[in-house]
Amino acid sequence: MRRQSSHTGHLARYLASAALTALLAVGLGGCQTMSDVTGSITSRGESRAEAVPDDPRRAVEVYGDRYRANPKDADAALAYGQALRATGQRAQAAAVLEQATIAHPGNKALLAGYGRALADNGNSQAAFDVLSRAHSPDNPDWRILSVQGTALDKLGKHEEARRYYASALRIVPDEPSVLSNLGLSYMLTRDLPKAEETLRRAYANARADARVRQNLALVVGLQGRFAEAETIVKADLPADEAAANVGYLKEMLNRKDNPRTGARTVPVAALSQPD
Repeated sequence: MRRQSSHTGHLARYLASAALTALLAVGLGGCQTMSDVTGSITSRGESRAEAVPDDPRRAVEVYGDRYRANPKDADAALAYGQALRATGQRAQAAAVLEQATIAHPGNKALLAGYGRALADNGNSQAAFDVLSRAHSPDNPDWRILSVQGTALDKLGKHEEARRYYASALRIVPDEPSVLSNLGLSYMLTRDLPKAEETLRRAYANARADARVRQNLALVVGLQGRFAEAETIVKADLPADEAAANVGYLKEMLNRKDNPRTGARTVPVAALSQPD
């Protein structure tokens, strides 16, 4: 997609503002980037094959029944809360996990799950505070550190957020989900070259998934390299999914109306979402 050089420079600056505004308008929503801070939703003593239905909606039914049968069962509450989150029922997930943490105030897995649910709902300060109780400095959890970083990014505390990502990366060097969040942190402060450099590091990792690639495509597109962004976002995808992703990417990058109107969740990975 070619532009005159002067127009490209102006458009790139506008697109950076528009895309960042759109991401913030949806609460940094979108597809997911990072592993769930509480790990598998399998309860202790159960095999994964027996415990986790393939259909997330079926998981809500199964774990919901277990939770309602015994609301004080910490494992049931955690599994139900995670299943609710997986199906987008964020407010209900937070409510279930909040009650569970009241009943089990010292359960760090529940605290992690509740903090994660608060982050899903955009309650960033509360999420950060709860997650701070979910691990300790002598036994840090890189997943929690990364989610705390995203909460700080949402609060506009970008330098502090990056210290949390750095702490996570000291535990798991080159972890693509953490690098992806770090790259988005740089994007939020319009340091697009640094964002691209970081996201390329994430993308180079064999464990990086399509969501990291989508982040990279967005940052490349924000710098005016639209054809390259399309190539990245389509890579290794079925034709229909590739076309959908390209369509959304174009909509984000070429929006010429007020970026504050009609903001929508785009298929681009964003901060603090679970796997």
